[in-house]
Amino acid sequence: MFQKALIINSILLAVLLSIYAQDTVFIKVHFLYGSKPKKEHKDTESNWFGGIHGGHVGIEFDSNKIIDFVPYGDFHITARRNDRNSRFVFHSIESFYELFSDSAELMNKAIFIIPIDSIQLRDLYGIVNQYMKETPYDYAFWGMRCASAAYDILAQIDILKEYSHRRTYRKIFYPKILRKKLFKKAIDLNWKVYLEPGNETRKWEKDKIKYIRLTQHMPYTLQKRKT
Repeated sequence: MFQKALIINSILLAVLLSIYAQDTVFIKVHFLYGSKPKKEHKDTESNWFGGIHGGHVGIEFDSNKIIDFVPYGDFHITARRNDRNSRFVFHSIESFYELFSDSAELMNKAIFIIPIDSIQLRDLYGIVNQYMKETPYDYAFWGMRCASAAYDILAQIDILKEYSHRRTYRKIFYPKILRKKLFKKAIDLNWKVYLEPGNETRKWEKDKIKYIRLTQHMPYTLQKRKT
């Protein structure tokens, strides 16, 4: 465990030092949209956790390295302070979008490109380092999950308003709520957003048309894995 922590510290420090001198860098918030099979495809498409209001969210803090919050062990209905069945994990972009399916390129995606300064970057790496060593909260239906955990990290680096953990999971109950807040920020601050529709065999969660219309958005194509 100590060696693993030492390796993580070394990687994070090396990356941080390599880009710390830059005035502005960018992080990316990745959303895999919630969905359910269309009626005519129920025999070939599977149900996902959370259905149409499910999905997943993670933060790409380094090139092709996403940190996200997942359950680990028995799933809890209510959060337990002393029995934390949760952990933060690293995913590549491709593996992140393959959490529910083995076809990452067919997933409905939104990716927010957020500029941060060197101080925010330093703080972000500190949070990543700390949360990878020890999970700060349980994963529970009535508790912190992927969206509220992503909000927690973004709030700590002054991207969003900071709340207590309890208030955070009550306000940010699933990914679409966080995505709505980021769309509003993207419109106000002129952030770029990549959008990619999912395959037509599933019914995907939708965002308000006005967010799509008013956001600087562009198509995003995930590069397929080389064989």
